[in-house]
Amino acid sequence: MREAAFVKQNKDKWKKFESVLQNKIQISPEELSALYIEVTDHLSYAQTFYPQSNTLRYLNGLASKAHQKIYKSKRESRNRLITFFTKEFPKEFYHYQKQLLIAFICFFIFASVGWLSAGTDQSFVRAIMGDAYVNMTLDNIENNDPMAVYKEMEEMNMFLGITVNNIRVALFAFVMGIFFGIGTLFLLMKNAIMLGSFQYFFYEKGLLWESVRTIWIHGTIEISVIIIAGVAGLLVGKSILFPGTYTRLTSFVNGVKAGLKVILSTIPFFIIAGFLEGFVTRHTEMPDWLAILIISLSLAFILFYYVFYPIYLNKLARKNAENHSV
Repeated sequence: MREAAFVKQNKDKWKKFESVLQNKIQISPEELSALYIEVTDHLSYAQTFYPQSNTLRYLNGLASKAHQKIYKSKRESRNRLITFFTKEFPKEFYHYQKQLLIAFICFFIFASVGWLSAGTDQSFVRAIMGDAYVNMTLDNIENNDPMAVYKEMEEMNMFLGITVNNIRVALFAFVMGIFFGIGTLFLLMKNAIMLGSFQYFFYEKGLLWESVRTIWIHGTIEISVIIIAGVAGLLVGKSILFPGTYTRLTSFVNGVKAGLKVILSTIPFFIIAGFLEGFVTRHTEMPDWLAILIISLSLAFILFYYVFYPIYLNKLARKNAENHSV
């Protein structure tokens, strides 16, 4: 449906709802509830088909006013956090797929650079990973236990230390977004080059599969959500560079709010990744099929939550909006 036809078809409902919010007219609670649901469905429809339009901005403002009026004195539901993770955030993350693609492509390119650089310069891995780490890994290889680094620390301490460090990295990626997103890309580059050179190091020693089956048990989730944390930083950078019709300050505040939601969504995943690294990765004697199963399930979980589920929720919202518009 063209935007003009969409507006013409629904503007009377919007004006009526606006009048109710301004206390100009009174309607029954049932009618108000139905009108609110309809307006939010129209908002979802406009987000999908008319992004950056005046219609979208109007409906967004209308829905925001309604939300503030309805919930200003209402206690948050005990299920609010659950609703955030299961509905609110995935539905919103659908609109950040472009930033997700940019972050993923940049990470992949820089990881490839790390791999190629390690292959052309013998000293590159030491420059990136440090002499102490490389020497320790070489000793482990000589002792026929190349992944022994994951067994050196006690399980719980490793779990807590890794989890806290990963959340810190994610927050740093978010904050670095204030440098127009360039700071976030630099952090992604640093981690990607390190990963690429690290993997080449094991490839050179004939241990690529051993490293992959071990590292990616926890790394599938860990690396994925670091990339997703990069989305948070890119949203902040975008809000500064491209404020649209908003003032730059308003756009920046909106970008920070959106970025914080993305960071909040990564915390449970970092906890899972930390648990896997602390308690599971150390078991290098596990059979290949089990390692592959854990890696596959981790990848499927990430793709479902950040890609397929947001698409599903928005298709559902669009379908509901179209049904209400008929």
